Formats: sequence, structure tokens, C-alpha cells
Amino acid sequence: MAPFHSILLPPPFPSLSFSPKSSLSSLPLSKPSTHLSPLLKTHHLSTKTPTLVYSTSNNNNNNTLSSIVDKLQEEEEEEEFYRNYDQEPAEKLTEQWREIHGQDDWAGLLDPMDPLLRSELIRYGEFAQACYDAFDYDPFSRYCGSSKYNRRHFFERLGMASFGYDVTRYLYATSNFKIPKFFTQSVWDEHVWSQRANWMGYIAVSNDAETARLGRRDIVVAWRGTVTRLEWIADLMDYLRPVSEEGIPCPDPTVKVESGFIDLYTDKDPTCRFCKYSAREQVLTEVRKLVEIYGDERGEEVSVTVTGHSLGSALAMLSAYDLAETGAIVTPNGKKAWVTIFSFSGPRVGNGRFKDRFEKVLGLKALRVVNVHDPVPKVPGMFFNEQVHEFVRKFAEGLPWSYHHVGIELALDHKRSPFLKETSDPSCYHNLEAHLHLLDGYHGRGERFVLATGRDPALVNKACDFLKEHHLVPPFWRQDENKGMVRAHDGRWMQPERQKLDDHPHDMHHHLHRLGLAENREF
Repeated sequence: MAPFHSILLPPPFPSLSFSPKSSLSSLPLSKPSTHLSPLLKTHHLSTKTPTLVYSTSNNNNNNTLSSIVDKLQEEEEEEEFYRNYDQEPAEKLTEQWREIHGQDDWAGLLDPMDPLLRSELIRYGEFAQACYDAFDYDPFSRYCGSSKYNRRHFFERLGMASFGYDVTRYLYATSNFKIPKFFTQSVWDEHVWSQRANWMGYIAVSNDAETARLGRRDIVVAWRGTVTRLEWIADLMDYLRPVSEEGIPCPDPTVKVESGFIDLYTDKDPTCRFCKYSAREQVLTEVRKLVEIYGDERGEEVSVTVTGHSLGSALAMLSAYDLAETGAIVTPNGKKAWVTIFSFSGPRVGNGRFKDRFEKVLGLKALRVVNVHDPVPKVPGMFFNEQVHEFVRKFAEGLPWSYHHVGIELALDHKRSPFLKETSDPSCYHNLEAHLHLLDGYHGRGERFVLATGRDPALVNKACDFLKEHHLVPPFWRQDENKGMVRAHDGRWMQPERQKLDDHPHDMHHHLHRLGLAENREF
């Protein structure tokens, strides 16, 4: 391991010495773990982390020594408290999963932060992060805009095999001209995987072992968002449209959502192999099929957990609402799956009537994790939203640019983390890995930032430049070896062919028909 000062400090300061028996309250703390990175181990209290002490004189009085001892004891006790507080037995998840998934609107679980909820939020956040890690952003790749990995080996290739889920299908959307900066396409005109589609996420289901651990069969719908580019915000038309105009069977024509989101969710291109069905049709049919298999045929309790970050959060809210409104979460025998949304740094999606329908009529539960400095959760509806005076809200309700957030908000502040540096780059505030880092250190409002699970802070710089320099973690460090180029048998370098990209199951039409969505379609 590198010396302590080479990791934690800038170039050595004059008149400084190390004291092995004291600790600075400003130093990052972390819960003990046998799997901590070298960076984390240097911050570990239980290893008696050395502390910087200014060398002044040898006549320190007893009061000063006493205050140092008292401070050390206080920090040791606090670390011990968090160590014990966060060691929740795994069996509790099978008993408490409904509370963790919002049965009581997370009352009493957010402040102070419940350890089981924290670990589940991070886990579902990693499902959303997997969309970024698997996405091919390279404009010089023939597969730009697709997943780099075949769905059958998706979690294995991402180092997530231990999560205990299997991907059942991929989700695609057509390149929506109203949000052009969101889509990524290859610079090549020929021999590309698709001219019109982008990979948008996946649907996965827990295997038998994970189902036993969770206490129910869990279906995850994970939507891709944006990593660093926030230009798509400017493309939002900030115009509300009734969901009933897009085929969602809502009886209230005043329930409206942002037009760009609903277009992205419902648009399709019959000439494209991957987006001849809309993202909406893909989600509804797959979830309904899985709910029926595990709910009716196997008699299991089923949950549907929808997650996403940024624009993916908007699609998570919209698709969860649609699943409930359309009845895709109810089996033919009347068994209903529990639906929860864990959203990260998402924009507003609909108006006040959408919020009422979402929460009060359909009973959906959504927990939104946000960074208070991130601009994305503040749009659209920057002037008319849920935060203005009630009189103004009632006046603005009929306007086409009045928006309301849904669900419960968990507000985090990146300035509380001693790992993160000051920056004016809003993409850092918006970064999903940064949100997961903040979750790991959050224990409640006013509580000190203490890492609870041992999650490696180096992950923050995977796709941004947010960690303080003395951690020696390079920015934007995640990349493919040789940009995906491989050496062929003849010694030449080339882009390899990938396994056949999955498009749509052969029984799509059957399930569309059962949901009443197959009328007037051409196949």
C-alpha cells in the first residue's frame, strides 16, 4: 500500500507531523470491510489512521490534550455506532421488503437512514448504472448505440453475476427527433447494427436463490439515461400532452406528461428490426408475461421494481404508471404485483393530475434520490411546479407547462462528502455513481458523512472528474481495452463481430393481443 500521505495529501506541508493516536473529524470515514480498496483502507478509523498535527511547541497544556482525547473517543464511539447500526441481518429483507419498497411511504426510514433501505437503493442504482457500463458510446464503432454485451451474459460481463438476476429481454427505442442529443449513433453510414434504434435498457428477473433471499420474485426494469451530456434538457419542449392520446387507457383526459418523454416511450418504426415495436409495447408485454409465469403458474409473490437515472428516471416513472394503468401487473387470476420506482436524478414528468392519478388512484410508490445541486430534477416546470404557493398551483394547473414531481424525495448534498472536490461542472452533480457514493455516506440530515458499506469512492470518477486529486484516481477512467479493437489471426487489428443482437421475442403479437394492443397493426 502506498504511504498514507501520498494518497490522502497534496505535496507535504512544512511543520507537520503524524500522530498515530488521534484522528481528524474532517477525514472521510468508512465502515470496516475486508474488501475495501487501498483508497478506503487509508481512511479507516479502526486501523488508527494517522492524523496531521501542527508542530508548535512542547508546552501544550492539559486542556488541549484533554480535548484531543475527548475528540478521539467521540469519533471512536461514532464509528462503533455506525458499524453496529449497519450490520442488519439479511433475513430482515424477507420480512421487511414491503416497507423497503414504500408500503408506508418510507416513513421513519429516511431520517435517520435505514441501513437495509440504503443497501437496496444502492443495489437498484447499480442496475441502472449497468445500462451505462454496457452501452456502446464510441461513434467509430459499428455497434454504437447498442449494448456491448449479449443479454445472456450481461451481468457476467459486467461483474454482476452475484446479483442473482437473469436478463429476459432488451429494450429499444427509435431515434426520437425531438430529443436528438440523447441518442448516440455511429459515424459510419454502412454496416452498422441499426440506423434508427438505440438500446434503452433491459428487463431482468431474480433467480431462485435470489428470490429466496428477497422473499419474493423480483422483476427489474432498468432504463438508460445520460452519463455526462446534459444538452438534452434544452430539447425538452416543456409541453404537456394527455396520456390518453398515446393509447394509455386513462379515463381522465387532464392527466398529462411531457411530450418528449411520451414520444420516446411510444414511438416506433416499422422499417427497423429493433424498434418496430415501441418501448411501451416491449415493456408491457414482457412484464405481463413474467408476472403471469411467476404469479399464476408458480404461485409466487411478485414485485416489479423500475429504476432509472436522468432521462431514464422519466421513462421509469412513465412505464411504471403505464404498467399499472394498463393492468399489465395483474394476472388473469387476479394476482397483482407490487410496483415500486427507485429513481435517481430524474426530471419532472407530468402535471398535478398525473401526480394524483399516480399516487392516489393507482397507489404507486416512488422514491426519488436527488442531489440538491443538480439542475435536472428542477426541470421541466421551473416556474410552475409543486413548490409554488397553493393558490399559484391551482391557477397554473391548466397551463401546458405546470409540472409536479411524484413520490417521496430523498435529498442528498455532494458538499457533505469529504471525498468530492469543488467544481462548477453540473454533469458531476448529476452523475449516478456520485449519487450512489452519497447514499453510502448518508445517515440523516445533519449527520456526519460516514461510508457505511465500503463502496469504493473510485467509482465516482468512472465517467466524470469529481474526486479530490490527492486520491490519485484519474477522471473518466472506465474504457474498453484498445477501444474494442482486437488482433486477428493474420496480425491485423479490427473491430470484432459481436454475437447476434437480440431484438424481440417471437410471441410479441400474442401478448400484445392479450393486452388489447394489437388492433390495426401490420406485421
